[in-house]
Amino acid sequence: MKQDKVLSMLGLSAKAGNVASGEFSTEKAVKEGKARLVIVAGDASDNTKKHFRDMCSFYEVPFYAYADKESLGHHIGKEFRASLAVTNEGLAKAVIKQLKLLTTE
Repeated sequence: MKQDKVLSMLGLSAKAGNVASGEFSTEKAVKEGKARLVIVAGDASDNTKKHFRDMCSFYEVPFYAYADKESLGHHIGKEFRASLAVTNEGLAKAVIKQLKLLTTE
């Protein structure tokens, strides 16, 4: 049930125009300092996860591997998405809070 809450919040973020999705757009948002949170699909390739994990570490952006490509894409109104960046500080904090709740249970 909580997974749905995270994905629903990502959907709201997308509707508000606060999501950069796709590898190129996500990378651009991180490098331009706009990304407040990066989420990579759990079923993305190990290379993709490592790439974003390393980049987020360097740019000090929170990074999570979560859900799958189909779910991420579906909830933000797109096709499959391996990665996305939330660009709104408040929405990013709310999503991170939900993600942390999932990891502590």
